[in-house]
Amino acid sequence: MADEQLTPKEIEELSPEEIEDLSPEIIEELTPKELEELRDGYNASHIQVLEGLEAVRKRPGMYIGSTSVEGLHHLVWEIVDNSIDEAMAGHAKNIEVIIEPDNVVVVRDDGRGIPIDIQAKTGRPAVETVFTVLHAGGKFGGGGYKVSGGLHGVGSSVVNALSEYLEVYVHLNNKIYNQRYERGDVMYDVKQIGETTKRGTEVRFKADAEIFTESVEYDFNKLATRIRELAFLNRGLKISIEDQRDEEPVRLDYQYEGGIKSYVEYLNQSKTVLYDEPIYLEDEQEGISVEVALQHTDGYHMNIMSFANNIHTYEGGMHESGFKTALTRIINDYARRNKFIKENEDNVSGEDVREGLTIVLSIKHPDPQFEGQTKTKLGNSEVRTITDRLFSLHFDRFLMENPQLAKRIMEKALLAAKARLAAKRAREVTRKKNGLEISNLPGKLADCSSKDPKKSEIFIVEGDSAGGSAKQGRSRMFQAILPIRGKILNVEKASLDRILANEEIRSLFTAMGTGFGEEFEVEKARYHKLIIMTDADVDGAHIRTLLLTLFYRYMRPVVEAGFVYIAQPPLYQVKQGKKEVYLDTEKQLEEYLKEIPASPKPSIQRYKGLGEMDAEQLWETTMNPDNRRLLQVTAEDAIEADLVFDMLMGEKVEPRRDFIEENAQYVQNIDI
Repeated sequence: MADEQLTPKEIEELSPEEIEDLSPEIIEELTPKELEELRDGYNASHIQVLEGLEAVRKRPGMYIGSTSVEGLHHLVWEIVDNSIDEAMAGHAKNIEVIIEPDNVVVVRDDGRGIPIDIQAKTGRPAVETVFTVLHAGGKFGGGGYKVSGGLHGVGSSVVNALSEYLEVYVHLNNKIYNQRYERGDVMYDVKQIGETTKRGTEVRFKADAEIFTESVEYDFNKLATRIRELAFLNRGLKISIEDQRDEEPVRLDYQYEGGIKSYVEYLNQSKTVLYDEPIYLEDEQEGISVEVALQHTDGYHMNIMSFANNIHTYEGGMHESGFKTALTRIINDYARRNKFIKENEDNVSGEDVREGLTIVLSIKHPDPQFEGQTKTKLGNSEVRTITDRLFSLHFDRFLMENPQLAKRIMEKALLAAKARLAAKRAREVTRKKNGLEISNLPGKLADCSSKDPKKSEIFIVEGDSAGGSAKQGRSRMFQAILPIRGKILNVEKASLDRILANEEIRSLFTAMGTGFGEEFEVEKARYHKLIIMTDADVDGAHIRTLLLTLFYRYMRPVVEAGFVYIAQPPLYQVKQGKKEVYLDTEKQLEEYLKEIPASPKPSIQRYKGLGEMDAEQLWETTMNPDNRRLLQVTAEDAIEADLVFDMLMGEKVEPRRDFIEENAQYVQNIDI
């Protein structure tokens, strides 16, 4: 056949038989993959073109990240974000979120109400267009919102597409209008169903179990945490959440006239602050508004929360970069002008000026650009310059107007610089003595044979007795054992030089091979399972908490990567004849004893410590991957984790006492 005359498109549409008739010259021009696909009959006619909401239902992950529990909660945020946009534009003052029985979500606001007049391009009512056409929100074209929290303007239509049903009620012009959709399809035209003196929009939807196969159950605490955060970020806005799924409904109302200043106070509630009131600075330039609230504590850890258009920028970005640069420069300039730093002395570092600092940074941008692995890093380069300029201007003026407070801030930074230099010297001495390098692993580490971090795991075991059993019982191929003696240092109350002077902590840093603090490199982790294995008593729980504090404060990427686990050793062994059973709680023991015959009399052993188990028992119950139960440690909510560690391990006693009083009912085993 005259294939030399065929276009590439015509070649694509050939049948497998016709392809075999092509000349050698044509075949030579095709890649092996193209030729294979053509021979398999794969051509343009096989490409499925999905239009509208059908595409959302077919590929939901492209729009909401996943169809897991995270994606399920994302539906709520897409609708809430629309109400927040109304508030940011100055049209709404109250937002309500209600979880009704059967996990139906209602989001209600007192904004302008979605327009119900005909949209010119679609020829359908605007409210219908918003819920059935992708990229049809008021965030496009510039006329709807100056600043918006939603990223793509697809929120409402995506939620509609992924819901079993969705109903919208618009209170507008003294009338109530309604429309219903099922799996994205319009059930009836927009209709008036009543009269009202209110205004605003109410959206009521039920997530589709066909899409969210993992679960359609909402986590009230997860929703409440984000709603509280939105209330902090939008000064004066009242947001409430109510859970009606139980017999006794739970309702929480959030409203903060102090905005992000109140947020800093909330984050520092369990800490000792260096001055009573957070510093608050606000300004706007080129349509970009910048808000910063900050307060120093007597601690050693920086806690920065940054946001762009209410979106938590976990990975930071240009606004964080501009802020940090400005903070370091202004503190050094002020310190030199006022002789806190002498001419022959070095500047304090960024790490020094941020020690013990709690910061909430919030910017509002007409066109935010997000990047990074999870799209939570702000990429607009102009934001760095504007944040730097505005913060520098106001913070410099603040320091000059408040010399006593400025003095405290300078002294804190200078003290941090001294500790940093001491830590550096300690690190160098340590490297010379016994190394913080992988080439010189700690002597008490019983390492594994495998060099593949994905297959390797390290057990951190308290005491030499348990360490001995663990070393004998382990699989040497992939399990390493690191015994630690007694209780490690509480890093929540210690400076870095003291931490590095602690032999147990140094051994752990060295064994992991990752470094620590700001020098941490999770890619260098020698083990992808770091398992805390402590006794099932109060001391064991305390050691576990001390270790978790260390990981969270100085090795957080290991926690975020999902490498940290807690071993779950049994508390009881019941022997009856040749049968052995291991149980975890007193309640399980009681129930098991009721089920078994009275004869022969069972022998019950309570393990107070791992050292009471022989190597074989420890392997079988706690270390064998086929039988063991590991509890993975996650830090999904960094704010809550931060507050918990402050409360449990910090200086203040009152928050800890309150926590114990509130949670005493949940304690199962206390050694007296």
